[in-house]
Amino acid sequence: MSYNKDDARKALFFNQSGEIYMAGENTQLQLVTFQLGEELYGVDIMDVKEIVKVQDVRPIPNAPYYVEGIINLRSEIIPIINLHKRFHIKKLASEVADEFEEDEGGFIILDIEGNKIGIIIDRIKRVVPVEKGDIKPPPQMLSGIGTEYIHGVVNQNDSYLIILDTRRLFNAKELQKIVEG
Repeated sequence: MSYNKDDARKALFFNQSGEIYMAGENTQLQLVTFQLGEELYGVDIMDVKEIVKVQDVRPIPNAPYYVEGIINLRSEIIPIINLHKRFHIKKLASEVADEFEEDEGGFIILDIEGNKIGIIIDRIKRVVPVEKGDIKPPPQMLSGIGTEYIHGVVNQNDSYLIILDTRRLFNAKELQKIVEG
């Protein structure tokens, strides 16, 4: 890596995760947040293709247990993943779910390395900006999801937001198997 004298004028900073970034660099992430069970999760908005309402999912024979099936979205076949099953997350309690409109759940369609995959969500929340410096490393075990799938955690008011690493949710071999059906 080479630096010129203009680069030397920029200050280097470390965030709480130990990552280095330069002053003047974009220090914010825009996260699409959603609820899975009782927890709040977020994914980088740059990985989100779109958010769609619940549709009929057609099962795929011999698919991994966490693959609900496929949907046809504007003539494109998209596999749908159930993170509740994948990470053993309980769904929203029925009395909590009843408070929400039925149409608040749906699918977030992610674009992971050119492959489109949908994940089932209990409730879409909103897009929130997060300072990269506020992201803390995840605890060893968090709500059934291993730390290898978590980019970090951000404190929000009296709760926290778990930021998922979409690249690690599905390794390349697993992703290919899901997409090919």
